[in-house]
Amino acid sequence: MRILMIAPEPFFEPRGTPFSEFHRIRALTALGHQVDLVTYPFGENVSMPGLRVLRSLRPPFVKRVKIGPSAAKFPLDALLALTAFRVGLTGKYDAVHSHEEGGVIGVILSALLRVPHLYDMHSSLPQQLTNFAFTGSSVARGIVRWFEKLMINRSRVVIVICPALEDTVRATAPAANVVLIENAPGSAEDQATPDQAAAVRARHGLAPTTPVVLYTGTFEAYQGLDLLFAAMAHVIAARPDARLLMAGGKPEQVEKARAQAVATGIGDATIFAGERPASEIPGYLLTCDALVSPRSRGTNTPLKIYQYLRSGKPIVATRLMTHTQVLSDETSILTGVSPQEFGDGILLALNDRTRGEEIGANARHLAETKYSYEAYLERTRRACAALFPAEPLSPGSPVKDVA
Repeated sequence: MRILMIAPEPFFEPRGTPFSEFHRIRALTALGHQVDLVTYPFGENVSMPGLRVLRSLRPPFVKRVKIGPSAAKFPLDALLALTAFRVGLTGKYDAVHSHEEGGVIGVILSALLRVPHLYDMHSSLPQQLTNFAFTGSSVARGIVRWFEKLMINRSRVVIVICPALEDTVRATAPAANVVLIENAPGSAEDQATPDQAAAVRARHGLAPTTPVVLYTGTFEAYQGLDLLFAAMAHVIAARPDARLLMAGGKPEQVEKARAQAVATGIGDATIFAGERPASEIPGYLLTCDALVSPRSRGTNTPLKIYQYLRSGKPIVATRLMTHTQVLSDETSILTGVSPQEFGDGILLALNDRTRGEEIGANARHLAETKYSYEAYLERTRRACAALFPAEPLSPGSPVKDVA
């Protein structure tokens, strides 16, 4: 197929949805499809066989766009729509594939082109308003909820990235063609060497024997960094040799988090690496002794969880749906949401190496079976096939793991 894809994000930036879009495109092109991506005027250039990137114009005075809802998205999405319509109406496409709120543009454009629409649902848009504290207006939430229903009902196929989103779609349209494709496209890029791990420790002044607790990802409020810092104070009291390594965050977010770490009493035990290139993250994972995900809000599974699983290191995470729809007590250390409970989980990972190795091995096995790259490709193939009536996907039909 020749696919017109609409992505209302900076592409490419090392954060959740752009990562998911990158891997979705990689899978589509690996299956032989051609993708024309209409996206924001920000982000790193990406070169990939079968991909053409078309950027919309930049609104005056808008130099970047933050994660989640923002005022900057209104003019950006308006210009994105103009570009999508210009490209779509002058080209010849077999399908329109839209991400996030770009689905509104996608359903209208696909109707005009008389081609099927695929909605790639990375989150529930009404829930985003709450997670990012964008607005408390019930009217605004109602409008966004109406648009979400429109995108679901007017799409021939809906891709969701976690079971909680599948439930959201089913509640809106029980007969919808839904394909669950977790953000877990593992590849050789996720492998690191001992030399790379040693280089990470040397870069941050960590001795080979220093216990390292690693957090990777954004520094948004819903990630639960306040819980992590308070928990690490509990950890440091018992293990003063332990260190918290933070890989992620914009410069202004890092400074705020650094001040919070100092206020919590763990300033000397916390190292901020800032945002790291995706190619460096496997080295960070290999060098650590425990991985943490203290997320406190939302239901989507964090993208990093799948990479954590493949690392084979013990994962400490909050016992909330955002984690438990993928993780279990066999593949992670799940804890309550108090600082002491989360801190005790970290101490268990650091102190009981036998338990940690067992959990890590189970996690890696889960990643290599249920969340393999072959399974990811097969699900992507099924989603594409379901776009056309000749090969429909039965509602609720399972997609077999291919590993």
